[in-house]
Amino acid sequence: MSEPHADAAHTHSHGPSRRSLLAGAGGLLIAASMPGTAQAASTRTAADTPATNRAGASRSSLVTQGTRLVHADLHNHTLMSDGDGDPALAFASMRDAGLDVAALTDHTTLLAINGLSKGEWDRTRQLADAANDPGNYTAIRGFEWSHPLLGHANVWFTDQFVDLGGASSMGSLYNWIGGRDAVAGFNHPGREIGRFNDFSYSAAVRDKMVSVEMFNRGDDYLFDGWSDRKSSHLNAVLNAGWRTGITGVSDHHGTEWGKVEGVGRAGLWVTENTRAGVLEAMRARRFFATRYSGLRLDATANGVQMGGVLSLASGDVRFAVDLDRGPDWAGKPLNIQVLRPGSSAPTVVDVVPTTSGSLAEFTVPLNVADGNWVVLRISDPSQPNPQPGPSGHACNDLGVAYSSPWWLQP
Repeated sequence: MSEPHADAAHTHSHGPSRRSLLAGAGGLLIAASMPGTAQAASTRTAADTPATNRAGASRSSLVTQGTRLVHADLHNHTLMSDGDGDPALAFASMRDAGLDVAALTDHTTLLAINGLSKGEWDRTRQLADAANDPGNYTAIRGFEWSHPLLGHANVWFTDQFVDLGGASSMGSLYNWIGGRDAVAGFNHPGREIGRFNDFSYSAAVRDKMVSVEMFNRGDDYLFDGWSDRKSSHLNAVLNAGWRTGITGVSDHHGTEWGKVEGVGRAGLWVTENTRAGVLEAMRARRFFATRYSGLRLDATANGVQMGGVLSLASGDVRFAVDLDRGPDWAGKPLNIQVLRPGSSAPTVVDVVPTTSGSLAEFTVPLNVADGNWVVLRISDPSQPNPQPGPSGHACNDLGVAYSSPWWLQP
């Protein structure tokens, strides 16, 4: 099995602004690396200063027990690939911003332009280990496999990385992931034209492909692809057989990691805030996507927490949804939209009005003959979706959060 390319020809250095080299459709790098170094003067580590938690909801669920909410951003870049920021500052910035879990995921090779070198990959581990504070703050090393046509995928919890020299197709990437104790996810899933070979399915790595991004930066990818490909990516990935949870990420390339409001982030329901606890929650798909800091979303269907399997062929399903963002959103009107498979965009089978800070309970009939998954979308009915779908679709309002799916299994 191919290993990461880390020979002398691949070793390289970066200047102070590799971000400026990004240009063109799909974010392709079009210029060679500038001379310089990614090393910077040592400053405090993330563990030196306690996190300053932003205003928001409490971390305890109203509908489940045994887990606690942590706020996370699992997709970030630095000077070690195409970001602007010093990697030595990233983990501290995210902790200071109130995040509980953070990852650095610099690109591996993108066409002829180098991403992570072996030395930089090792440095990412050193930075994550120095920042990691078990029980309080989880710092994770990852990487972003980057193909200009097929798409990009984040990989976390592995001791090695792979670039296009070692995995140049979806099949070879799946083989590489399958041979390691790793989890991975589909990034900004409508941006590259190949869309992961239309989410070609591999049963061998179904359990390791744990996520698909819904919020990336300020974008909501719900309807991306429905007009020109006749299917939104949410339909495509879940109908293909993948059992991906739904996440939000900042995909940050600047110097203010964790501090930009209105961009994607995730909430994970963990038994403990450690690397082992985060990995277990990711494997269980106990997470949700949002674009708002401090938001809490937990939900059950017939008592099963999001990300789980419903032993059901058809019948009524009782949902309980805990939604809160603290005093700033007290009483704010929101909608809960129940999403099911559709021909082009997901079908909305029910819309339930609710308010932030309340517990909503409702029943929806489901039949596996109509598709084996169901997702809850939380929306703000007072604002339009800047990336709308088909005319008249119920999700043409502003997306606030998405639960991970439940899967129906007779």
